Amino acid sequence: MEPFSFFQTARLSVSELTRYIKELIESDEVLEEVWVEGEVSNLSRPGSGHLYFTLKDPTASLRCVIWRTTAQRLRALPQDGALVQAHGSIGVYEAGGQYQLYVDQLRPAGEGALFQEFLRLKARLEAEGLFAPERKRPIPDRPHCIGVVTSPTGAALQDILNVLRRRYPLVEVVISPAAVQGVEAPASIIAALAALLRSASPDVILVARGGGSIEDLWAFNDERVVRAIAASRVPVITGVGHETDFTLADFASDLRAPTPSAAAMLCTPDRAELRQALAARAGDLARVMQTCLDDCRRRLGDRQGDLRRYSPLGFVRGARQRLDESSRSSQQALAHILALKRARLDGEQARLVSLSPQAVLRRGFAIVTHHPHGRLVLGARDVIRGEALRVRMADGGFLVRVSESPPESPGGE
Repeated sequence: MEPFSFFQTARLSVSELTRYIKELIESDEVLEEVWVEGEVSNLSRPGSGHLYFTLKDPTASLRCVIWRTTAQRLRALPQDGALVQAHGSIGVYEAGGQYQLYVDQLRPAGEGALFQEFLRLKARLEAEGLFAPERKRPIPDRPHCIGVVTSPTGAALQDILNVLRRRYPLVEVVISPAAVQGVEAPASIIAALAALLRSASPDVILVARGGGSIEDLWAFNDERVVRAIAASRVPVITGVGHETDFTLADFASDLRAPTPSAAAMLCTPDRAELRQALAARAGDLARVMQTCLDDCRRRLGDRQGDLRRYSPLGFVRGARQRLDESSRSSQQALAHILALKRARLDGEQARLVSLSPQAVLRRGFAIVTHHPHGRLVLGARDVIRGEALRVRMADGGFLVRVSESPPESPGGE
C-alpha cells in the first residue's frame, strides 16, 4: 500500500497542459505585440494561401505563420535567407505542441533603425505643432489649376493624369518634376515645390509617388521636405506609397491620400456628379424662374388693374361722354330755340304778309303815284287836272290822266 501524501501533485492530460501553457503565453502582454528579428528559412506556400516559415538566429529558431488575408496586403513577402523583422503575437499550436509567431507585419531588418528615426522626428515636429489639425486648410471643391510634384517617369504621374482626365478634364495641370527617391530627392522635391509656387498659381498641389520600402519613401520623411510642405501657401495633398504607408509629409500636408490616384480623386469633383448637380440646379433654377414669372404676372395684373382704375383714359372717356351728352343737350336746346324763333318768325312773316301793300292790293285797293316821279298820291287834293298818274293794282299797273279837278272837300277853302 502506497503511503498517503497531503500534498498531491496535479495530474494533467497533454491537452490540458498544452491549453494551460497556451493561456499563459497568449495572456502575456509582452507577447501580444512583439517584433522579432531573424533569418527566414523553410518557407512554405501551400495551396491554402497561408505562409509558413522559420525565423532563426545562430542559437534558436521560431516557427512563424502568415495567414492568407494578411499575406495579401503585405508590401513584400518573406524570402528564404532574407534577414527580416516580423511583428505579431505569440500563440500555441495545440496539435503540434509548439509555440509560434502569428505575423501581421514584415519588413527588412534595416528598417528598424529608420523606423526609430521616423518616430523620433515625428515626435519632435509634432511637439512644434507642425502637424496640428488647426493648421490644415480646406481643399477647393473645383480647382482651376492643379500642381503636381512627382517623378515625370513614374507610374504615379500617369495614374494621376488618368484620374484627372476621367473625372475633371476642365482643370489645368502643371507638372513640376522632381526626384522622389535617393539622396538628391529631398532637395529636388523642395525645389519643385518652390518652382511651382513661383511660376504658376495652382489652387492645390499634389505631392505623390508610388509604393516602396521605407528606404524608398524616406525622402518624404526628410525634415526639410516636411517643413516645405507645411510652409506652402497653397493647400497640399500627399499621395505617397500605398494605403498602409505613412510618411511625415502626410502628417504635414493638408490632406493625406492613400495612393496617388486617390490624391487626384480627393482634389477634383466627379464629372458625372457635376452633371447631376448641374441638372438639379437647372431644375431648381427653372422652378425659381417660373415662380418669379408667375409672381411678376400676378403683380403685373394687379398694376394693370390699378392703371385701369386710375388711368387718365377713364377720365377722358368720361369727359368725352359728358361732352357728347352736353353736345346733344346743346343741339336739342338750340334746335328748340330755333324752332321757337322759326315759329315766331313765321308768325311775324304771316303778319307782315297780311299787312303788306300787296295783300291790300289783292283785296281791290290800288296805289296811285305821280308819274314819272313816283311820289305817292295821298289824297285827291294832291292831283291836278291833266296830270299823269300811275295806278298800281295787284296784278299790274297802268297810267291815267286826271280829266278834272277833284272837288274840294267840305270845310275846305
